[in-house]
Amino acid sequence: MWEARLSSFWRAVFAEFLGTMFYVFFGLGASLRWIVGPTNVLQVALAFGLVAATMVQSLGHVSGAHINPAVTMAFLLSSQLSLFRAVFYVVAQVLGGLAGAAVLYGVTPPALRGNLALNTMHPGINVSQATIVEIILTLQFVLCVFATYDERRNGRMGSVALAVGFSLTLGHLFGMYYTGAGMNPARSFAPAVITRNFTNHWVYWVGPIIGGLMGGFLYDFILFPRMRSISERLSILKGDRPVATHTSREPPGDPIELKTQAP
Repeated sequence: MWEARLSSFWRAVFAEFLGTMFYVFFGLGASLRWIVGPTNVLQVALAFGLVAATMVQSLGHVSGAHINPAVTMAFLLSSQLSLFRAVFYVVAQVLGGLAGAAVLYGVTPPALRGNLALNTMHPGINVSQATIVEIILTLQFVLCVFATYDERRNGRMGSVALAVGFSLTLGHLFGMYYTGAGMNPARSFAPAVITRNFTNHWVYWVGPIIGGLMGGFLYDFILFPRMRSISERLSILKGDRPVATHTSREPPGDPIELKTQAP
C-alpha cells in the first residue's frame, strides 16, 4: 500500500475517473437519436473510437488510460500493476462512467433520455451468443492495447492512440448490430443505473472481462511472453515491488538555488 503515499498514484486514479467520464459522456451522447430513424452505426463507432484515442493521448502517460475494467483486469492478470492499484482503477472507472452518464442525462431533453440505454441485444440472438460476441470484441481490443502499450517493442511504428481508437471503432462497427458493442463494463453499467434497465446486464460484465483476460493472457503468455518468475509476479501483485508502467514519475523536489558571492 506504499502507492497510496504517492501523489502520482492519486493522479492516476483521478485520470481513470476523468477519462471514463469523458468516454461515457461523448460516446453515449453521440449515440442519442435526435431524429427518427435507425442509429447511425458509423457515427457511434467513430465517436467511441475518437474519444478513446483522445483519452489515450491525453492521459496515457498519467495512468495508462485503461478507462475500462476489462483492460485493468487484463493488466492485473499479466502482473503489470498491483492488486491495490487495480481495485482503485476499477472503482474510479465505474464512478467516472456514472458521472458521465449523469451529466449527459442532465443536459439531454427528457424525450431523448430513454435512448441512453445503448446496450441492447438484437432480438434474434440469445444471451449465450451475445456473451460470445462481447468476448470476441473485447479480446481483439485488449490484444491491441497490450501490443501497442508494450514498452518492449523496439522501433514501434505509428500512433498508439490511433491504434487503440481504430480497434475500438472496429469493435463497434461489428458489435453494434449484435449487442450494442459494450466492450467495457463501466460504460455499460452507467446507463443501466441511470435508466434503471438491467435486462441481461450480466452479459456486459462477463463477456468483456473474459475477453479481456483472454486477450491479456494470449499476448503476455503466448505471443510475446514476459519472462518473470512466479515470485516476481506475486511481488508485483502484492505491491511489494514497483513495476514499470505508463504512469508519470513523482515530480522532483524543489530546485536548489545556487548562490554565488560577488567578488
